Amino acid sequence: MSAEDMQRATWRMAHEIIERNHGLDDVVLVGLQTGGVPLAGRLAGALHQIEGINVPVGCVDVAFYRDDIGLRPVLPEAVTDIPVELTGRSVVLVDDVLFTGRTIRAALDALTDHGRARQVQLAVMIDRGHRELPIRPDFVGKNLPTRRDEAVDVHEDGVDLGEMVK
Repeated sequence: MSAEDMQRATWRMAHEIIERNHGLDDVVLVGLQTGGVPLAGRLAGALHQIEGINVPVGCVDVAFYRDDIGLRPVLPEAVTDIPVELTGRSVVLVDDVLFTGRTIRAALDALTDHGRARQVQLAVMIDRGHRELPIRPDFVGKNLPTRRDEAVDVHEDGVDLGEMVK
């Protein structure tokens, strides 16, 4: 995907979020550290341009909620910052790439520390398949079928596909 493709996908997802939630009342965006945080910011900007509303944006680090802790190195803790109480709100979890679903499962656990959301929706720029858990995104920028050994890199200038470093 080029930067223009990502911009179009972001705008489309923003419109879908508005439509699905019948506006933006009580909607909160929560980006997953690290790849989902910039995308959450871009979605918030698009939502503001479309509706003129500043949607609260937070971020969550799921490192200590993962089910593979101890199997892989734990990176230095990133910031979790959720600026509003989540109880009764519609939370849109935002991540760059959806792969096995395990990071999203960890994010759902992490969110419960910040209240009981009315509902949780999932927005991802890339859905690459290979799910290990029954998790499905609500808003997708692009479905990109991959091999398990391929790497997907989402950045400001687009999306690149390459080989995983072993």
